[in-house]
Amino acid sequence: MNWLRTIIFRAIFYAASVPIVVTTPIAALFGQRVVIAHADRWSRLHRVLMRWILGIRARVEGEVPVGQFLYVAKHEAMYETLELQLILGSPAMVLKRELMRIPLWGWCAVQYGAIVVDREASANALRAMMREAAAVRATGRSVVVYAEGTRVPHGESPPLRSGFAGLYKALALPVVPIALDSGRLLPKKGAKRPGIVTIRIGEPIPPGLPRAEAEARVHEAINVLNH
Repeated sequence: MNWLRTIIFRAIFYAASVPIVVTTPIAALFGQRVVIAHADRWSRLHRVLMRWILGIRARVEGEVPVGQFLYVAKHEAMYETLELQLILGSPAMVLKRELMRIPLWGWCAVQYGAIVVDREASANALRAMMREAAAVRATGRSVVVYAEGTRVPHGESPPLRSGFAGLYKALALPVVPIALDSGRLLPKKGAKRPGIVTIRIGEPIPPGLPRAEAEARVHEAINVLNH
């Protein structure tokens, strides 16, 4: 039954995603706010299909703070990349360069306000990322980053990538860590299982801390559900 639900979800979600993506250039003609609203509709579609086909929904623990923040989240499944967009009020997202090479989708992400990070973390790439981050900060939007660099299986806790330190310095914003356990129900391979994904919003960490301290506090906070 779980495999059947998984197949049905994938078929409907990806088929419904095509018209949303291909109409993004039209939305872009009317400015970034319209693109963001367009993306939010995609996220709401994902939420509805997750609930009604896969039987998966989110339980949020803690309060989403009011203001501009750097959100640092655990990343175990595609689920949170869309669900957090709704929960956190459409923040700008830090995306790895490989995703930006996807035809049309990468262009759409730029119009939404994505900040590109290079896994190689060269000096030039980090400087470019910090410039993009500073530009986003000037707009008043919050930023969300998956600081471990990529999706990891539930239970694993790799170190933070160097891009987090660059963002932390460039943005000079309070950091809000977000722990989650989506990988329990949504493994990268295999059938998805019904249940509740816990999303725990941690206490803000102030800007301006020494790099080692900031990284240690964030790493601990985003892994509190990692068991």
